[in-house]
Amino acid sequence: MIDARLLDAVGALINAHARPGHVPLIGIAGAQGSGKTTLARAAAEGWGAAHLSLDDVYLTKAEREAKGRAVHPLFAVRGPPGTHDLGLLEATVEALRAAGPDSRTALPAFDKLADDRRPEAQWPLFAGRPSAVLVDGWCLGATAQAEADLTAPINALERERDGQEAWRRAVNEALAGPYADLFARFDAVLFLKVPTFTAVLDWRCEQEAGLLGLAPVDLPPERRAELAVFIQAFERITRHMLTGGVRADLTFDLARDRTISPPASGRS
Repeated sequence: MIDARLLDAVGALINAHARPGHVPLIGIAGAQGSGKTTLARAAAEGWGAAHLSLDDVYLTKAEREAKGRAVHPLFAVRGPPGTHDLGLLEATVEALRAAGPDSRTALPAFDKLADDRRPEAQWPLFAGRPSAVLVDGWCLGATAQAEADLTAPINALERERDGQEAWRRAVNEALAGPYADLFARFDAVLFLKVPTFTAVLDWRCEQEAGLLGLAPVDLPPERRAELAVFIQAFERITRHMLTGGVRADLTFDLARDRTISPPASGRS
C-alpha cells in the first residue's frame, strides 16, 4: 500500500512545474527496494503521466561487454552510472514532451532475465500527451564524490576487482559529467531515503522472493549471498546519497518497514 502522502507529493511537484506547452520532468530516486518504481507507476496512472525507468535504458548486453573490454570488466554488469543509454532516455523524454493527443510513443524496455534490452517491437506504447514524465532511478540526483573519497575501497568488490580504482573513478566521472547534465534537466526530484544501506539487501531479497513467488524467508541462502555481492556495485553511491550526496527537492525518510517519517524535508 502506497502512502497517500507520497502520491500527493508527486502530484504537487507535477502541478508546481506545469505550465502551458511544458510537460514537467520529475525524478523519483531511491535505493533498491525503496518502492520508487511502485510509486512512479501508481503516480503515473493517477496523474495521466508517462513513466520511464533508468532500469529500462541500460546499454545492451553487447554494448556493456564492449565497454567492459575497453574500460573495465565491471562495466559489463548493469547498474552503476556508465551502464545506461542516456541518449535513449533523453530522446524518449523529448518524444513524450512533443506528443499530441493522437501520438503513440514507444517506451524502452529491458529484460532483466535475459540481461538485455527488449526488441523495439516489444516496447510498450504511451498513448496521447502525458501530463508529466516520471523517471525513477536508484542514482537519480546523485552527486559525484571528491577525488580523495575514491581512494579507499568500501567493500570486497572494490578491493578485489578494482584495486587500481579505474572502475570507480570512471563511474564517478560519468556521474560528474553526462549524468549531472541529465539530472540538471529535471524540474524536480523526490528522494526516498532508506534508513541504512543494510536495509537494501533485505529489501532486494524481498523483491527477488516476490519475483519467484516465494515468501522472503524461503529465498534460498545461496541466492541471498549472490544478491549481497550484486549490491556491492551500488554501495558506494548509495552510501554517498544517504550522507547528503544527492540533489533533491523533496526527501522522505523511510523506516525499516518502509513507512515514512514525517515531515518531509526540502531540497538537499
